[in-house]
Amino acid sequence: MLKKKDQYVVAVVGATGAVGQEMVEVLQERKFPVKELRLFASERTAGETLTFQDRSLTVQLLTKDAFTGVDIALFSAGEEVSREYAPVAVSAGAVVIDNSAEWRMKPDVPLVVPEVNPEAAFRHHGIIANPNCSTIQMVVALKPLHDAARIKRIVVSSYQSVSGTGKEAMDELIDQTRALMSFQEAVCHVYPFQIAFNLLPQIGAFDARGYSSEETKLVNETRKIMGDDRIRISATTVRVPVFRAHSESVNIETERKLSADEARALLATAPGVMVFDDPQRKVYPMPLEVAGTDEVYVGRIREDASIESGLNLWVVADNLRKGAALNAVQIAEKLIQAAS
Repeated sequence: MLKKKDQYVVAVVGATGAVGQEMVEVLQERKFPVKELRLFASERTAGETLTFQDRSLTVQLLTKDAFTGVDIALFSAGEEVSREYAPVAVSAGAVVIDNSAEWRMKPDVPLVVPEVNPEAAFRHHGIIANPNCSTIQMVVALKPLHDAARIKRIVVSSYQSVSGTGKEAMDELIDQTRALMSFQEAVCHVYPFQIAFNLLPQIGAFDARGYSSEETKLVNETRKIMGDDRIRISATTVRVPVFRAHSESVNIETERKLSADEARALLATAPGVMVFDDPQRKVYPMPLEVAGTDEVYVGRIREDASIESGLNLWVVADNLRKGAALNAVQIAEKLIQAAS
């Protein structure tokens, strides 16, 4: 367990990526008690500088001896890096909070969303997994409804922004849009097809059943976080030409009927949730307005007329913040609150 200190040595691995940079910003914004911040990346971007607390910090090359004296290590550098370096960081005495998929479904690694299952964080053995971005926002919105009426089935379609792939994908959307608006051909490097003015119904590789890896993550991670393997879940994930913030159309079936008004009341007091729901006045969450915010926004709350106990919801959140960096820092905050 983390030892109680006034300030902590924090490392960010993958600091130059979209999520890594967001982690640095969130640490500063939330006034996390940082004694020393160490930034690490690969050879490709080591040597770059980032600003933290009005100081310019040089990003160091990640090595096996990088974690000496580190208390908390925030990883966002991909599965291979996490597989190799997370155990090294733990051996050096750090608690790792990892944003990759490498550790999420390991039975002895807690998968944590602080608004949903904060107690799981304290059962770690050195590594805590940060869930997938699309999973995080959905379970934050569904947990209060599950507690009140037990969700039996979820059907979710996600509309995920290009920032979920990374900075290169954001640049590709810019470049393709600029090219097409100039009557030039769109060039594809990151995605197999043009993303500008298009939708790609594939996020990750497909399995033998025809489901993408992103869809499988949504199913398995939701059950683990909610602590209920009985929930039946069907997911379709789509990449959309939006820079930032993921959107989800979520249909749920519950054991006990919930009215739309009851669901709104439950969500209005739920931690981390912002109810933004007045369709008659054109009030509903949109990625353009949600980008840069910390809350999970829920709107279009309405009863599903096709079944007896069903609800439809529209859920939008910033995938770089609550979907990644903010959630990781919140886990770290829970750890220092419980430190002794």
